[in-house]
Amino acid sequence: MSNSAIAPVSFSLYAKDFTRFSQELGASFERYGFAVLSDYDLDQARIDAAVDAAKAFFALPVDTKKQYAGVKGGARGYIPFGVETAKGADHYDLKEFWHMGRDLPPGHRFRAHMADNVWPAEIPAFKHSVSWLYNALDGMGGKVLEAIANYLKLNRDFFAPTVKDGNSVLRLLHYPPIPVDATGVRAGAHGDINTITLLLGAEEGGLEVLDRDGQWLPINPPPGCLVINIGDMLERLTNHVLPSTVHRVVNPPPERRGFARYSTPFFLHFASDYEIKTLPSCVTAENPDRYPESITADEFLQQRLREIKLA
Repeated sequence: MSNSAIAPVSFSLYAKDFTRFSQELGASFERYGFAVLSDYDLDQARIDAAVDAAKAFFALPVDTKKQYAGVKGGARGYIPFGVETAKGADHYDLKEFWHMGRDLPPGHRFRAHMADNVWPAEIPAFKHSVSWLYNALDGMGGKVLEAIANYLKLNRDFFAPTVKDGNSVLRLLHYPPIPVDATGVRAGAHGDINTITLLLGAEEGGLEVLDRDGQWLPINPPPGCLVINIGDMLERLTNHVLPSTVHRVVNPPPERRGFARYSTPFFLHFASDYEIKTLPSCVTAENPDRYPESITADEFLQQRLREIKLA
């Protein structure tokens, strides 16, 4: 797929023509499980500062990085190379990453399973820059969910209480250069667990989406775009009206093997105690309820984390 096969939707429509914004975004999600959002209003200099902080951290010695590993089963801090494995895959993904989660006040009901963040002392700018990116993508995710709600003929603010204090995670990813004899791929084929994922364009390509006909379609958004996809939780809530599409990050062609790849997916989650129960408007005679049993967001999350060896 070329850059234009999933036509970008301009974020400028959010303020100018919300109905059109909702229809274009929703139609892309319903067709592909993915959408590309152009003209976002996030500060590019601050995005660059967060990515630079991540690059500085990943350049540290392995033993230094490992001081920040093992926090809440990988939900916070550093996750070393060779840990995460796609569901059903034989080989771990060729990547290392850092997780930042939501800061909660003392006594909050979710503190039992949402750990405090840790911060690398070696990179003074890291906390400030990365926290800004977390909050910026969290805010943008809320606006995308408004459009999804409208597309599903729900109240525009339907999702606001469902994701309040949600267990959302910003992942700073580093895919190192690939040796010629490497086993495995940068990220094996998988669906995302969460509600929606927001991904800033990476400097290096490799992201591919499995289309309905079984073809792998590359997604290489132009600079200044966000790639957004539906996660398994929202697919379940909408009874597959909005599909969670399998995707992967393939290894680069020989001429790009010597280049690292960095990306910053934001996994937006429902609140831990939100009950994922099929929306009645998404059940029809042609599309009967696939999930008569409901499940809480945290139960769903823990089940899936065990499958990918992060819990």
